[in-house]
Amino acid sequence: MFQLMEDVMAKTATEKLLDDFHSVISETEELMKSVSNESGGKAQALRTKIEDNLKQARGYLHDFEGTVVDKSRVAARKTDAYVHENAWSTVGIAVGIGILIGLLMRERD
Repeated sequence: MFQLMEDVMAKTATEKLLDDFHSVISETEELMKSVSNESGGKAQALRTKIEDNLKQARGYLHDFEGTVVDKSRVAARKTDAYVHENAWSTVGIAVGIGILIGLLMRERD
C-alpha cells in the first residue's frame, strides 16, 4: 500500500519535472528565434550552441518520457494485481477513508 502511495507521489513529481523541461525547451526556442535576427560570428556561435543544446535536451526528454511511460505501466500492473489480490482490504480502506473524510467535512459545518 505504501509502495502505491510512493508511486503516485513520484508520478506527480515526474510530471512536474517533464512540464518544467518542456517549458525550458520552449523558452530556449523563443530565445533562438530572437537571436536568429542577429548577425555576426558571436550570434552564429550562440545559435549553433543553442541548437546543439536543444537537440540534446529533446533526446534526453524523449528517453525520459519513455522511461516514465514504462514505469507507469509497471505501477499500473502492480496496482491492478494488488487490488485483485486484496479486493476486500482495498474496499475496507476505501470505506475507512470515505468515513474519515465525511467526519472531517461534518466538523467543518
